[in-house]
Amino acid sequence: MAADGQNRETRERDVIDLAAPARPVAPEVQPEPAGKGDMSIPEEEIARITDDVVAALKRVHDPEIPVDIYELGLIYKVDLEDDRTLKVQMTLTAPGCPVAGEMPLWVQEACNSVDGVERTEVDLTFDPPWTPDRMTDEARLQLNML
Repeated sequence: MAADGQNRETRERDVIDLAAPARPVAPEVQPEPAGKGDMSIPEEEIARITDDVVAALKRVHDPEIPVDIYELGLIYKVDLEDDRTLKVQMTLTAPGCPVAGEMPLWVQEACNSVDGVERTEVDLTFDPPWTPDRMTDEARLQLNML
């Protein structure tokens, strides 16, 4: 058991958790602090990549809703691994969304455009299902839902 715990420390990676906030506010994207062990990506670069990934995600829109997917709360988690693979967990507003087959590709292309990201893997999930509670105040304002 101790060996497994030690092994986990050497496999540290940066996680951006975009779980639903207790109340709708703009999600804060911050990598978890580095644990013991060496990081292969410097903290300054992680901060820049984080900002650039958020900006890239804000360029992706659901064609039926005039708000970007980041502000809608469709992005659940972004994980930057030491090999610079970006793993994105996302959802859609509904399982029957007409762009269900396309939107993950749009997210992948947007994230792959970020300098410092080698490749992006997008995992589409419906657990937990999306609700309007995940939207930021900015999204609510754009949709006249305040």
